[in-house]
Amino acid sequence: MNGKDQINENELSNINLGVAIDIHTQFGPRLLENVYKKVLAINFKT
Repeated sequence: MNGKDQINENELSNINLGVAIDIHTQFGPRLLENVYKKVLAINFKT
């Protein structure tokens, strides 16, 4: 991060993409999009 309490758009995008890739790696490519959305939402709540 940039040392502030805020993050910029690039940092936020990198975090989101990293989490999405981790989820896809764990669950694989054969699930419905809604499943990925729910797992992603749960991951960001924790």
